[in-house]
Amino acid sequence: MNGIEEKQSVRTMIKELIPFNWELLRHAGAEPIPYHLKKWWFCLGGTVMYLFIVQIITGIMLTFYYVPSPEFAYQSIEAITHEIRFGWFIRSLHKWSSNFMIIAVFLHMLRVYFTGAYRHPRQLNWMIGVLLLGVTLSFGFTGYSLVYEQLSFWGATVATNLAEAVPLVGPYIANFMRGGPEISPNTLTRFFILHIGLLPTIAFILVGLHIFLIRIHGIKELNFKNEVMPREKKYFKFWPDHITTEMLVGIVLMYILTICSLIFPLELGEIANPNKTPLHIKPEWYFYFNFRLLKLTSLKLSVVLTGMLAFVVFFWPFIESWLTKKYRFSDRVYTSLGVFGFLGFMILTVWESFSH
Repeated sequence: MNGIEEKQSVRTMIKELIPFNWELLRHAGAEPIPYHLKKWWFCLGGTVMYLFIVQIITGIMLTFYYVPSPEFAYQSIEAITHEIRFGWFIRSLHKWSSNFMIIAVFLHMLRVYFTGAYRHPRQLNWMIGVLLLGVTLSFGFTGYSLVYEQLSFWGATVATNLAEAVPLVGPYIANFMRGGPEISPNTLTRFFILHIGLLPTIAFILVGLHIFLIRIHGIKELNFKNEVMPREKKYFKFWPDHITTEMLVGIVLMYILTICSLIFPLELGEIANPNKTPLHIKPEWYFYFNFRLLKLTSLKLSVVLTGMLAFVVFFWPFIESWLTKKYRFSDRVYTSLGVFGFLGFMILTVWESFSH
């Protein structure tokens, strides 16, 4: 049997073992992509996916050494940070990629909002994106609480108290999070299960639905003023053009994450002490908005305002459609609302970051 016949027999065997129509992949790879996606800020979803993969890999590595119990959680983190070879680097990489992932999801939603890519027929995908933002924030909260240091312990205490203030369902949510009426050893176990089990499962389901809807609806084409190009240059191929761009973005991101982890490695505070309240309790930076709102109002009012904001953001495509039909607002009105909302969020976040 010569070389050509051997290759053909191997291909035949692979096709029999995996009876999949590989032409579908070739067809998907040849799919035309709108030219504006050559600019990475118009395709931040790929950046989020890359950072999520970094989170999965580094998270699995940390799980080999982490012990989810109040007696050993802090000691295991201490061993990862100071004793296990490159443990400090993996932990820092996990944390920095988490922060960048939250920023990327937030910026991706801003881009979708200001380009109107959430409008019909993509309303459902916007709602899935909002849920993904919520899951990403939950990843950050539960992961931070697992460190079991003073600030993370008391941050979890404040967060569960906020959850308890939610009308009607608040006490049930808080009891589920804490595993009882107050923070206990069972709370850490629940956060650990949420962080490595439930939240990743929900994230995979939502990402799958998100990609599926993008696939069937297609990508919204953006037309820029003063930019005229022939039709054959308005599109490029998914493979290898778009994939190559995403790979380059991934390399740059990995470089940035490495530099941040080397220059700003994570430190470890005091071990959690339920009997000693720290002077300045603060959540992670992505909850500064809510924390400042809590300081400016009251516990229940801040929870109600946050809930109302979440409701409006989640159902915004349908709210906007209703407003347009009833009051005939122009796109400038919605752009102004977006700018006003973004500035309000940034002002409260920066305000809280400089407070003591």
